[in-house]
Amino acid sequence: MTLLAPHLTAFLRERLPHERHASPHTCDAYAYAFQLLLTFASKRLRTQPSSLTLEQLDVPLVLAFLDELETSRGNTARTRNARLAAIKSFARFIEFRVPSCVQQSHGLLAIPSKKTDEKLVGFLTRDEMQAVLDAPDPRARDGVRDRAMLHLAFAAGLRVSELVGLKLDDVTLQPQAAIHVRGKGRRERVLPLWKTTTKALRAWLVLRGSATCPELFLNARGGPLTRDGFEHILAKHVKTATATTPSLKKKRVSPHVLRHSCAMHTLEATRDIRKVALWLGHATAQTTEIYVRADPTAKLEAIDAVLPPALRRGRFRAPDKLLASLRPSRKGA
Repeated sequence: MTLLAPHLTAFLRERLPHERHASPHTCDAYAYAFQLLLTFASKRLRTQPSSLTLEQLDVPLVLAFLDELETSRGNTARTRNARLAAIKSFARFIEFRVPSCVQQSHGLLAIPSKKTDEKLVGFLTRDEMQAVLDAPDPRARDGVRDRAMLHLAFAAGLRVSELVGLKLDDVTLQPQAAIHVRGKGRRERVLPLWKTTTKALRAWLVLRGSATCPELFLNARGGPLTRDGFEHILAKHVKTATATTPSLKKKRVSPHVLRHSCAMHTLEATRDIRKVALWLGHATAQTTEIYVRADPTAKLEAIDAVLPPALRRGRFRAPDKLLASLRPSRKGA
């Protein structure tokens, strides 16, 4: 029997961050997935998590764990698939590290992911987006910082991890204002900025001063801003913007909704899905197709381009009132 702990530790602390160069967010997500799995396995097998073996991490146990996620914890199929992805990544790692567990690893890799609903993306209209951007108070230091963050998140279509991970050296203001973004999958891109976004950034840089922290946006203590910190800031300003734009009450505005809004507005302006994919840093244009499905103007162009079928002429004739009254009711039929 092979203890699970040493191999799992090597996977989370060496394989993911150093060999695979996974982002800190991915490492934390995988670690949390195994925290849930080991807690479930410990209760099911009645043993301490540190005493679990690789052989006990078999297909029936993992299938029971995945079912537990959906039934007891109420997780969606998408979340279930994310936890399974972490387990499969570990199975590939074990396949070569422990040859005696090859068959077991192949069994885990064969577990299928569940199909998920492809829902339309949520995004903000121009008026809603403008209300959120105008919510921070430019007379306060935090308001200047928040306004620069919101403008930059929307204008560049940044993921929240890309926004809080921006360094001071990633910003160029001369001769053309631009930012250097290190995105998902180690894909880098350079994006030019609007004059309004540049103006908001300049105002924040003046107040930021020469802080020793390399990150562009700092919290109240002078340290780097976190994902949770930005989510809290966004929720606060959305609540403020709701007073002037009541339609925001019906929408769940997350940091990723700002990215979706940027994509939808860019698609509306350019009518080119390739430019949207380039702006957002997508690996392929297929990922960007979700915005085409949510854009009604693309369907209107199809209606205008296709000749509709002819409608046969006819005239409706009402049935005779007496005969209609003699028809049996549906309840008595």
